[in-house]
Amino acid sequence: MILTRTLIIACTLLSLITLNAHADGHGLDAAVNGANRSAENKARDIYRHPKETLQFFDISPSMKVLEILPGRGWYTEILAPYLAEKGQLTAASFGANHNSKYLAKTHKRFVKKLEAEPNVYGKVDVVLFEEDSYLKAIPDASMDMVVTFRNSHNWIRYGGIEEIYAAFSRVLKPGGVLGVVQHQAAKGSDPKITAEKGYIPKSYLIDLVEKHGFELMGSSEINANPKDTRDHPEGVWTLPPSYRLKDVDKDKYTAIGESDRMTLRFVKK
Repeated sequence: MILTRTLIIACTLLSLITLNAHADGHGLDAAVNGANRSAENKARDIYRHPKETLQFFDISPSMKVLEILPGRGWYTEILAPYLAEKGQLTAASFGANHNSKYLAKTHKRFVKKLEAEPNVYGKVDVVLFEEDSYLKAIPDASMDMVVTFRNSHNWIRYGGIEEIYAAFSRVLKPGGVLGVVQHQAAKGSDPKITAEKGYIPKSYLIDLVEKHGFELMGSSEINANPKDTRDHPEGVWTLPPSYRLKDVDKDKYTAIGESDRMTLRFVKK
């Protein structure tokens, strides 16, 4: 009798876990396929695999998530509606007064995008990603997850990568998740050299992140691209969607697709 009751309880718990997993999956499906997403951004899904990437990071709709440097809001289009009901999305952007006109303009476009659809983005909290005191607007141990997509090479190029990953550690709760997607350099490469082309060696990035109080929990090939030879004239910006060479060999680079990327999940100790 006791054994039977135990089996019933175990099966019930398993059913609840399965239902919750399906509910989250369906919620993510709805966000990925949302009408708020632009056709241009949806076209990149074949390279960026947003559903599979966020599932690999083990995201859930009740989390407090910090998105680092959202750019024009490619992932924000998915994260905002997914987290709107039970969770919270905070986006750390450079701000309208950044000394780079391009980055200031990008921030303004991002804010305008959010303001244009308050029913989708009204709960998104936008803070400044300040380069002298990283994420000072974010309280210590307040976030369940931090995500950063294709940013780390620039922190090597222009400085601050150590301080930035230390800031990620500070704002995450113990056990919180850090999800990283980054253009991947060849094994054994010099990160200072490859970062100028947009790429970073995986071992270098893992060692750096773990030095700041994280443990690597998984590495995925979701966003890998073996067609990417990493030797393009303008680095990752030669490839789509940037096409920095414009029409020069465009068919060749279209056939390659977007860059070869590592997808890493860390947990704060």
